[in-house]
Amino acid sequence: MPERAYNWTNILFIASAHILALFSIVYLAAIQFSWASVALGFIWLAASSISITGGYHRLFSHPSYKAHLGLRLFYLCFGAAGAQNSALKWSIDHRIHHKETDTDNDPYNIERGFWWAHILWIFYKDEREPDLSLARDLTLDPWVMWQDKYYLHLAIVVGAVIPFGLGSLWGDPWGALLIAGFLRLILQWHATFSVNSFTHLVGSRPFSIDGSARDSFWTAFITLGEGYHNFHHKFQVDYRNGIRWYHFDPTKWFVWSLSKIGLTSDLKRTTRERIERARAQVRVLRAQAPARSQNSS
Repeated sequence: MPERAYNWTNILFIASAHILALFSIVYLAAIQFSWASVALGFIWLAASSISITGGYHRLFSHPSYKAHLGLRLFYLCFGAAGAQNSALKWSIDHRIHHKETDTDNDPYNIERGFWWAHILWIFYKDEREPDLSLARDLTLDPWVMWQDKYYLHLAIVVGAVIPFGLGSLWGDPWGALLIAGFLRLILQWHATFSVNSFTHLVGSRPFSIDGSARDSFWTAFITLGEGYHNFHHKFQVDYRNGIRWYHFDPTKWFVWSLSKIGLTSDLKRTTRERIERARAQVRVLRAQAPARSQNSS
């Protein structure tokens, strides 16, 4: 892959956000501690995280269910607060990742190393225009296109201005901004990034051994269920990542619960027969591997 120019805007913003997140801990310990600001941080973390996992990922990138307009707008607003690009561009990158997994065309190709897949890929410019042909469905959605046009404005307003304003109600605007704005953002970033890095290096591959994607409970625990990545790469349009009742997948539970009150519908599920067939195929391939190795020697 040819060398690309540094994206100094991303580098400076990410570095500044990390510094401010660290300072927020100092602020809480030495300047002003506010339970209200801490609670706001948890609320903003939950809202923006579910907007990435349930919205950007499982609804927009992989239309695995349908959502009421109010929920879609919630996803688009709090997804912008996650500062991971617009839903349109995020989805295009993610669809390329699935199409070109472990190749030079994969935006966060794990073959280039852990840190490249985790965060370094964001530090470089991609001079290519987004391939809108990969997201024709999203370009026909006026609200997705609205968010794409006003993404930066939404990111600033929902991610910083509103927390600052809410914090002023209990006399801690700067603390609310630091905690709900920046500490929350760093925690969310590294949770999301861990799917690109850890789940392509560590874990099991019960459904497919064709690529690097792996199932990892620990990654699922910090990403609202996104760690069952081997299953997801095999069955991309299933609204679930964790298919067992005991799999930690809060995004699945969230989407399913909202279907009971009409906010989500048409939840797509892979049949048990297809899942078991994939498992059986993996077992056969693994059993054949030692025989092929002996024959080649």
